[in-house]
Amino acid sequence: MRNVHAHKVAVVIPAYRVSHYIGDVIKTIPAEVSEIIVVDDCCPENSGKAAQLAADNRVSVLYNAKNMGVGGAVIEGYKKALELNCTVIVKMDGDGQMNPAYLKDLIASMIEGSADYSKGNRFFNFKALKAMPFIRLFGNSALSFAVKLSSGYWNLADPTNGYTAISSETLKKLDLEKISVGYFFESSMLINLNIINAVVTDVNIPAKYGDERSSLSIAKVLLSFPSKLMSGFLKRILFKYFIYDFNMASVYMLLGIPMFLFGVSLGLYEWVQSSLTGLIRSPGTIMLTALPIIVSFQMLLQAINIDISSVPRRRC
Repeated sequence: MRNVHAHKVAVVIPAYRVSHYIGDVIKTIPAEVSEIIVVDDCCPENSGKAAQLAADNRVSVLYNAKNMGVGGAVIEGYKKALELNCTVIVKMDGDGQMNPAYLKDLIASMIEGSADYSKGNRFFNFKALKAMPFIRLFGNSALSFAVKLSSGYWNLADPTNGYTAISSETLKKLDLEKISVGYFFESSMLINLNIINAVVTDVNIPAKYGDERSSLSIAKVLLSFPSKLMSGFLKRILFKYFIYDFNMASVYMLLGIPMFLFGVSLGLYEWVQSSLTGLIRSPGTIMLTALPIIVSFQMLLQAINIDISSVPRRRC
């Protein structure tokens, strides 16, 4: 790994209800980090003040006038890091779940120039995985698959992980105003990173679970994430396969989707008519219904296969 001291590394910490933990988190951030940017997201516990008590001259605290959500807080921290001319920016939570000891591993690919963005992966280490509460494990697995489909980063094992690092060059290419400011922030980042063909890599970082309080609402996730994931998926497909490029995946989708809808619609219509009249449909009618579905399904599978093979790869 190239010399980390040749780069100006910043850590951005969104702070909301973490006043009891953030001081200890700051104390464990390694000396290689030049700037620690804490964003007090209108915290009722004054987490920003608690960060200042850590007495670390690397710490600067931003105060949001209103609660902007974790994504909004991180984006404010990103903007500050760019103002300070930082070259690598790490996002770390203030509740102690993200171990600063792994920070060097997280930023290594950016220092080497082999990736544009890196994420922690809690699923490499089986022992650490067993320590994860079952409900979190199940929920993360289901959500991870949905995020893979939406973002196009099929190579990531833990795409919802919030322990991340990004190069300043990549951050400048993103339209930060288009990034979701709530708990969809990490997924929104991946969707927008894929659109600009950013190389994203996984880093083995076990999670820690203690007595921290999570402000994440499972109900909000279940209600809001599906529509956001679908919207992000459609946006990525539009830009990647119809605006910035046009390839065989585009052709398969253009032909396959209408054909699939035609086959399903015709099949439902004929099924209803058969139920109402009691007349069995002819083999020809059945084939006319089944063939478009079969062919279109194969086309869409090929489009997915192309999408999987089109994941932005690590540069040599």
